[in-house]
This record gives sequence, structure tokens and C-alpha cells, in this order.
Amino acid sequence: MREEYGKLNRTEMSIWECCELLNEFVDESDPDLDEPQIEHLLQTAEAIRKDYPDEDWLHLTGLIHDLGKVLLHSSFGELPQWAVVGDTYPVGCAFDESIVHHKYFKENPDFNNPSYNTKYGIYTEGCGLDNVFMSWGHDDYMYLVAKENKTTLPSAGLFIIRYHSFYALHKSEAYKHLMNDEDRENMKWLKVYL
Repeated sequence: MREEYGKLNRTEMSIWECCELLNEFVDESDPDLDEPQIEHLLQTAEAIRKDYPDEDWLHLTGLIHDLGKVLLHSSFGELPQWAVVGDTYPVGCAFDESIVHHKYFKENPDFNNPSYNTKYGIYTEGCGLDNVFMSWGHDDYMYLVAKENKTTLPSAGLFIIRYHSFYALHKSEAYKHLMNDEDRENMKWLKVYL
């Protein structure tokens, strides 16, 4: 999916047009939300603006962090929710037990592959999360859209967009051994955002 959707050739629209598309969707994986995604985006941006009035980039990040969920819309391929929303996690190394539905990974061939089922797998300590392949979802899609369109967001903004659903890291502190200094610095902003 990363290869297919990474081409960014589906459609072109403004940020607001993209927000409006999300008015049709409620994220079924989020037990705290039963409202359309556009309301979630606006509430997130406003809450951040109130708490951090001088961090314009953080307000914008709050507004756009979930725009990758447009992958649910027919204009973008109408992917099912299971392929777009929910937790993200690294692939290419052992699945941490803190990942939601961890028990189902036993059915994944990577679970028993000695190249992938160790703490580091194909990675090295401190390699940096930019060098780690993550499971595909709305986070990575929006990260690619922002990056490929030469966003002026700081690296902390891109970090928030890409890793806000990486609960094993920011809730359970799993996979910290893969982080580099820039990741640790950006993690401070992700914790502010959450």
C-alpha cells in the first residue's frame, strides 16, 4: 500500500477541502470519539491553540494530523477502516506485547522469522525512527503528503503526524531503543500534543 499510495496521484485539494471530506467519517477504532473527524480536527487544533498560543505550527499540526483518513473516501480508494485507522507499530522487528491485538501476530509469518522476531530485527540501536518501517495507515500517508509537498512544519510537527498512533511507543515506551536524539527531542512535543 505504501508504494501505491506513496505516489500521491489520487487527487489534489486544499487542506480545508480535505477536512470537509472527513465530515463523512467516524473513526471506529477510537473509543473516545463518536463524532465526524472534522469535529475532532477542529477541537484538537483549538485545544492546542488555547494551551500553546505562540506555537502556530502546533495548531496547524493539530488540524491536519488525521487528514490521512481521507484514504477512507472514494476519491482516495475507499480503503476499509482496518487498513487506515488504529495503532501503528514497527515492522521488521519483534512485535511488542503492548500493541493492541498483539495475540493475532502469532498468525503473521514475521512472528517466527528470525530476521524479524528479535528486539532489533533488521534495525540497530539508535538508528532513528525515520529509518524504521512502520505499519501502513493514515499517519504515514499524511506524513508522506506533508513531506512530499515540502511542508514548512518543523520536524516535531512531522513526528507528531507520523507517530501519534504509535501507542506502543508513547504509552508503553516500547521501541525507545530505536530512537535517536532528534526522536527523543520530538517526543517531547508528541507528549504535549497527546
